[in-house]
Amino acid sequence: MNEVPARLPMDWIAAALKRERGRAGLSLSELAKRAGIAKSTLSQLEAASGNPSMETIWALAVALGVPFSALVESPAPAVQVIRAGQGPTVHSDQSSYLASLLSACPPGARRDLYAVWLEPGTVRSSEPHIPGTVEHIVVSEGTVKAGPHGEAVELGPGDYMSYRGDVPHSYEALAPGTRFVLVMQHL
Repeated sequence: MNEVPARLPMDWIAAALKRERGRAGLSLSELAKRAGIAKSTLSQLEAASGNPSMETIWALAVALGVPFSALVESPAPAVQVIRAGQGPTVHSDQSSYLASLLSACPPGARRDLYAVWLEPGTVRSSEPHIPGTVEHIVVSEGTVKAGPHGEAVELGPGDYMSYRGDVPHSYEALAPGTRFVLVMQHL
């Protein structure tokens, strides 16, 4: 059985939130309002406390106009190896969805790479990401139904698909132990 990866260090998220909020020139109140979260929640996150869900981090990223990875990436060394099950991971409050950031988009490029773990029983619905986002999925284990609402497709091991990520979309495991690689391309 695969081991569930460790959660993201809160100090990474806190530093990134402060950095990106400063770049955007937004107050705590304004960013919280735009993201649809409580100002106290945002204050706690910037103080490196709390345990934000994927949905909270996504809402903040969209409100800031930055890729999700901008809020969860760690400072990367020249050579980086992430062993299976060891990457920084965020969870969903809505489903059994776990995503581990493998490679953040470097300056000048606009893509992020994730390893995703998903179990049957719930659907991970995703709100639209920043405009121009395209998602690419390659399934390694199990079966997943993924894609924009009304256009979701069932995929098995070795299958690939791409679709707009700037529209509502979802992921649903149809088999236990479903795993896939997700590439988010920001155009």
